[in-house]
Amino acid sequence: MTLTIYNTLTRRKEPFQPIEPGKVRMYCCGITVYDYCHLGHARTCVVWDVVRRYLQWRGYQVKYIQNFTDIDDKILNRAKKEGTSMEEVSERFIKAYFEDMDRLHIEKADAYPRATHTLDGIKRLVYELEQKGYAYAADGDVYYSVRRFADYGKLSGRKLEDLQAGASGRVELEDPETQKKKDPFDFALWKAAKAGEPSWESPWGEGRPGWHIECSAMVRERLGETIDIHVGGSDLIFPHHENEIAQSEAATGQPLARYWMHNGMVKVGGDKMSKSLGNFTTIRDLLDKVEPMVVRLFILQTHYRNPVDFTEKAIDAASNGWQTLQEGLLFGHHYGEKLAWDDLPGATVPELVQKYREIVDDDFNFAGGLAVLFELAKELRKEGNILVHQGKTDTSPEKLKAQWQTLVELSQVLGLEAIAAQPEQETTGLSDADIEALIEQRAQARKAKNFAEGDRIRDELKANGITLIDAGGGVTKWHR
Repeated sequence: MTLTIYNTLTRRKEPFQPIEPGKVRMYCCGITVYDYCHLGHARTCVVWDVVRRYLQWRGYQVKYIQNFTDIDDKILNRAKKEGTSMEEVSERFIKAYFEDMDRLHIEKADAYPRATHTLDGIKRLVYELEQKGYAYAADGDVYYSVRRFADYGKLSGRKLEDLQAGASGRVELEDPETQKKKDPFDFALWKAAKAGEPSWESPWGEGRPGWHIECSAMVRERLGETIDIHVGGSDLIFPHHENEIAQSEAATGQPLARYWMHNGMVKVGGDKMSKSLGNFTTIRDLLDKVEPMVVRLFILQTHYRNPVDFTEKAIDAASNGWQTLQEGLLFGHHYGEKLAWDDLPGATVPELVQKYREIVDDDFNFAGGLAVLFELAKELRKEGNILVHQGKTDTSPEKLKAQWQTLVELSQVLGLEAIAAQPEQETTGLSDADIEALIEQRAQARKAKNFAEGDRIRDELKANGITLIDAGGGVTKWHR
């Protein structure tokens, strides 16, 4: 089975063939650090974290870069409002970003370049574009001449003649001096310094970079002129990624990326998430109420290219799903010793691993891959119930260990991990004789129809990690 990827650029699924066999260079457009991350960021970061994990599991050596935009009007506006500096705002929210990602179990990228740390590369790229006739200076600003790039619109499918003036989006808002442009579609590569704002020296005078140019410079500096996979949210296709292509490919004459991948947006109760609608949820607020693994599962249960709707019902379903997976993942911790697993070799179930791989190889279909995990988890949960109630099972320890190890390995590919209680948490402080004595007291209480006392003793044992099973004939079994 060959891994296939839906390529936004070609609008079809294509077999994945990296530039260098066995190695993948992957870039993710990161966040603008002016506020806490929200649920949309959580989806983007989880999806590309799992794509990277899956590629590594498939045997690829992945170099993964994700940037921070740390110079931007939104950052400057926040700093001005708070009476702080651009650097203080950026550092605070970069720190918050890592706190949120750690809670979500996101593996760190290989590097996190920042716009303010890439200024030499940015200025070099702007200079090259100017020398090649793709950029022009105007009173301290430098603009990209969109009509000079014949392939402009190839990623988004938009044609200049169909676009309205001012469709260059965020940059247009940042630059009110549109009269400086030769064409309304042109966008800023370098912006002249404004009073009270941070600025840097350049061949065009004091100023700072535009938004789009920073990613082109970071990709080139960290990964080279052509990379394997460029990823981000679907809201970045136009204008950001379209402009990245125009900048990079005009400068180098090479494709910027072989594969362009974009994740769908998050809706809340069917509506677009926004602060104005009052349905805006930060990652940290959400994780104070919902387990991180439940959030990961909620995100992965929908194919990455489709929109996902955040509702209470959907989170409840993900919570129930995680309970099932968690029981399966903890099976080995609960029953491995009883089944004498230490003496058995480790192995996985080849046909299930192959089935999982075939499903996920179809454009990273993690939602489909989860079906294999649930199948395994439900089987292990059933076996656990049999072991608790009957003390033994007809399924061989070898088969159970292989099923469990398969579930653990494939779940780790998705970043789904259950943490077993530490030994000191599992110890009850009660000896077997203490437990038997309490069970006898409970039996006498129940015989005297003092059911409240019987329930109290059961609850006391439960608080100490002891589960009682009332079997037939007045016999009560127990296990830790």
